Amino acid sequence: MRLVLFDCDGTLVDSVKLIHEVMARTFVDFGYARPDVAETKAIIGLTLDIAIARMQGKPHVDDEALAMTAHYKAIFTGVRAEPGFQEPLFDGIAPMMARLEREDDLILGAVTGKSRRGLDLIRAAHGFDKTFFVSRTADDCPSKPHPAMVTECCSEAGIDADRTVVIGDAVYDMQMAKAAGAKAVGVSWGYASVPELVDAGADHILRTPADLLEWLEISDA
Repeated sequence: MRLVLFDCDGTLVDSVKLIHEVMARTFVDFGYARPDVAETKAIIGLTLDIAIARMQGKPHVDDEALAMTAHYKAIFTGVRAEPGFQEPLFDGIAPMMARLEREDDLILGAVTGKSRRGLDLIRAAHGFDKTFFVSRTADDCPSKPHPAMVTECCSEAGIDADRTVVIGDAVYDMQMAKAAGAKAVGVSWGYASVPELVDAGADHILRTPADLLEWLEISDA
């Protein structure tokens, strides 16, 4: 058996437009200038309070960052309901996931900086309700790149880290995988560049979702 753990934002779903809009409104509501989308992309994958503190240049999460985190969460669902702010799957993700689900020797899971509610919204929106046997979110574990999300999923699934693959688009995903002793596989369609992923320890880079089937030695039939 092998365990395949997927990051969510930037790996399965293209959520940068939504995340940036909610983040920008949060900063403006607290009297700050609207951040650039590049600033938002750089923190996607981190737990929200740490992400906000980092965007402000703070070394630690303070009371203001916690208040901004609460505000972000409070307005998120409303922004998501506005036209144009849904979180679509990247091209090729749906057939790839459907193919992986048919493999008896694979267990699929999710490791995401989203909240549990955020992950549940993605699962419901894209028919992934029964896809992930294990999952860990920002509500369950320390922020990436801490290895806890991976190690806890391994423990729950009963699969060692050396039989585990982490698929992600962020430097933090690669660092988390390596810290846990798992394989780190980066995706080229997400928010970090390929050189950044390689420098962070990626064992392999996927150019398309279908490449994962080949890398796992799974027939696309």
